Amino acid sequence: MTALTEAGTESGTESETAVSGYVERIHRAVVTGVRQLGPGMLRVTFGGDDLLDYPTTGIGDEYVRLFFPDEAHLEPRLPFVSGRGWDYEEGVEPSQMRTYTIRDHRPGEIDIDFVVHEGGIASTWVLGAKPGYVLGINPPRDLYALPEGVAKQVLICDEPALPAALRIAELTPHVETEIVCEIRDAGYELLPSVELKAAHWVRGSGNGHRPSRLVEAVRRLDIPNDGSVYVWVAGETRVTREVRSHLRHTLGLPGSAYKVVGYWTYEVEAWSAKWEALDESIKQQIMDLYGETGDGEPEMDEETRMDEVFRIYASVGL
Repeated sequence: MTALTEAGTESGTESETAVSGYVERIHRAVVTGVRQLGPGMLRVTFGGDDLLDYPTTGIGDEYVRLFFPDEAHLEPRLPFVSGRGWDYEEGVEPSQMRTYTIRDHRPGEIDIDFVVHEGGIASTWVLGAKPGYVLGINPPRDLYALPEGVAKQVLICDEPALPAALRIAELTPHVETEIVCEIRDAGYELLPSVELKAAHWVRGSGNGHRPSRLVEAVRRLDIPNDGSVYVWVAGETRVTREVRSHLRHTLGLPGSAYKVVGYWTYEVEAWSAKWEALDESIKQQIMDLYGETGDGEPEMDEETRMDEVFRIYASVGL
């Protein structure tokens, strides 16, 4: 997983499982092992003294920020926690940062799965990762929120979001689970350690290699609109935007019945350049949608806000 964007937010459950008296900080995570899971995925295990009290939310899609060193064998410059974010001491150049999900959490140890691809700071780092290498990692947050009483779920993803989908399935064995995942080719399939109702593989498309066919696959699913099935969606931002539109506007699902998160953006440099070139008035329109009341509450509900944000994005070609 490389980024939480668009429908992804900074909200989420605070870290719940931690040593008594835990104070949030940026942890120093030391590589203790690297393992190939398949042709497109590497698992890195992190440990070290500074992870002895590392917390977990206990939710399958908990995500973290990883802070990378300038060169793989060096120490990263670590920020300090500031509110729900982080900051650096004056004069310290920020480390490059990427967002990933935790694949497994054990006392004093975590696993993070990395998609292998050409280019990018994280993929370059992981391809050369060795025991003893160090990253910074902040406490986790999560987004998955299964409504009470719901016993069925559909997890829709691509390769970067597959580790989170697998962990969600493993942490909710009491829920009947289907996974729909777009992979770049046959042989890139990965399964959880629990039994699934079904696993549907959309092979040979998406993932930055070819045009995505994930939306087409989702449209063929039989998803009731009564809230009896929870739908979790994560993947490329434009693709997840289309999936959300289908769930919300075509099927008419209530907002509590789905969570849609953009994990990464195809050709993100071009997207960022287009964003930077936008008229400031358009950017302000988007920022105004995140306004709060005098009581600190959002002025509009999340789903209505995202409808408006995506309408503006579409109007300017984002």
